[in-house]
Amino acid sequence: MCRPKISLPKRNRPKRRQAKRSRLEKPQAADRPVNLPRESTAEVGAKERSVRSPLGLKASGCLLALVLLTSVGGCSNSPESEPSGAGGNAASAPSVKTSSGSEKVEPVIQTVARFVDRAGDSGVDFSYRNGQEAGYYSIVESLGGGIGLLDWDRDGDVDLFLPGGGQFGPEQTIDGHPSGVFLNRGEWSFLPVASEAGTAGVATRYSHGAAVGDFDDDGFPDVLVTGYGGLMLWRNLGDGTFENATPGSGLNDARWSSSAAWGDLNGDGHLDLYVAHYVDWSFENNPYCPSKKTGKQDICPPRQFQPLPDTLYLSNGDGSFRDASRQSGLVQQGASGKGLGVMMCDIDLDGDLDIYVCNDTVPNFLYRNDGRGRFREVAMQSGAAVSETGVPEGSMGVDLGDYNLDGRLDLWVTNYERESIALYRNDGPGMFRHVSHIAGLTTIGGLFVGWGTSFLDFDLDGDEDVFVSNGHVIRHPSEAPLRQLPLLFENRQGRRFANVAPAAGDYLSSPHMGRGVARGDLDNDGDIDLVVCHTNEPVAVLENRTRRQRRHWLGVHLIGTAAKTSRDAAGAIVTISVKGLADQTRQVKSGTSYASSNGPRLTFGLGEASVVKRVEIHWPGGGTQVLGPVDCDQVLVVRQGAVGN
Repeated sequence: MCRPKISLPKRNRPKRRQAKRSRLEKPQAADRPVNLPRESTAEVGAKERSVRSPLGLKASGCLLALVLLTSVGGCSNSPESEPSGAGGNAASAPSVKTSSGSEKVEPVIQTVARFVDRAGDSGVDFSYRNGQEAGYYSIVESLGGGIGLLDWDRDGDVDLFLPGGGQFGPEQTIDGHPSGVFLNRGEWSFLPVASEAGTAGVATRYSHGAAVGDFDDDGFPDVLVTGYGGLMLWRNLGDGTFENATPGSGLNDARWSSSAAWGDLNGDGHLDLYVAHYVDWSFENNPYCPSKKTGKQDICPPRQFQPLPDTLYLSNGDGSFRDASRQSGLVQQGASGKGLGVMMCDIDLDGDLDIYVCNDTVPNFLYRNDGRGRFREVAMQSGAAVSETGVPEGSMGVDLGDYNLDGRLDLWVTNYERESIALYRNDGPGMFRHVSHIAGLTTIGGLFVGWGTSFLDFDLDGDEDVFVSNGHVIRHPSEAPLRQLPLLFENRQGRRFANVAPAAGDYLSSPHMGRGVARGDLDNDGDIDLVVCHTNEPVAVLENRTRRQRRHWLGVHLIGTAAKTSRDAAGAIVTISVKGLADQTRQVKSGTSYASSNGPRLTFGLGEASVVKRVEIHWPGGGTQVLGPVDCDQVLVVRQGAVGN
């Protein structure tokens, strides 16, 4: 299939500082296995320059034309060989371990899903630590950490940024553990490079989340780390190192922050920032709370504390920020909600970014943007604030996806035990209906404390499935296990979800202290992998080994280039049309899950179709691009074109 030849003016990239060589070398192209992506010559009139970093990385600062195509294999419909250990449909019921160590047999729902934890053999040896050994029973211990996925060195592979947590000192002090940085060298080989990157040994704050965004618009993703005691902003210098850009940034927020999200909220082309805060815990406000199960001391519930107000920062355009919480309308509307998960997205499809905030034990927030960075809180009247019975829940993780393929994006929110996952179906315009019962989500019971979550089409059949990470927050729970099973919901034709986790591999059939999760294609094979953070347990790096069954995929990576569009293009909407399947709609979002950031690529499952008839992109602030037909099994890197193209 011939692709359209497209030629648009090039946009020069900023110059990067001269970089040095390092003793650490990333494998050269000739050494890397042949099944990694290779760039085709489909780009028009563009050349690429490279910068060699201190780590020996190839950091590409590209002068790209409109579309760069990256392909893996071809679009043959011949059956593929099964990966070693991938398995297939589970034929027998797996033994599922409980937190007490006993085993019970779970009913098995047949599935092709298969995920394998590759952390141990890929070089990712890292654990988030919460400091519980100090014996303070602080609610700070309960939040855990998130995951940041980013292409740190601009080589096309997704790298890892992992907040480290913290510890409590004997004299009522609280300190942080350093964040981990792992360089993806391809073929499931990660290199720990925190020391070389400059993040090792720098941990003045107890950390939780990793919010990835290119705040200085230089093409290299930066990371904001949330936590107790304030924020830390890591600027990616593009030479294989980070620098602490917090001093002088204006991000002088010292409140206890859980999650954050980047996005251009006022349409000036610069990334702004929303920071969610939790509660007013301190050593002076650390009451004794007895366990219902044992009567001994346990972590106090959030209802024991007062909420902290969230903060909205607007960019000054020079790498610094100003607190615009009052200017934007947050203060006047009482933006204090014990915030956990945060998501920026265009929820009403009007071309600007809105904000959804998961709150613990109080109603969730939905801030609708007027296009100029002023917000109106509309969650309650929109139907997306509370449970089906009108009760606020313990909401922690969030994502947005079109589960029923009607073109409207629906909200998915994870909640506390004895509360169902909340699926808010978008009935438009701007109105949601709680449909968890209709979608079968209440059948899993109320034993789960849900955290990070993500829409993903794990089997490439053209509809979005959902992963949920679970784990309790107190030491001695009385009504649910401490370590909990993850959930993998397979989408059944946009009507109902079925949990297939027990049959999807050892990791998904074992309990964990799950917290944040992020999705991304870690091995560039077209399907979506997962990285999961646990409390006081090693991070899991889950390779998707789901049997393909002659199915294909398309990846889309958007780069905003217009004067009033950020490079990250949060809020951009992509709809594809494929013969034999319903149209699929995805949106570039910021935040989502819990305290985590997904990889930059949108992935579409194509079923057995080998050609995408049409790719339609709606950019933030207006402007549409249409491409097609496009071959399958490749990544489209699309730079923003002229309005109306």
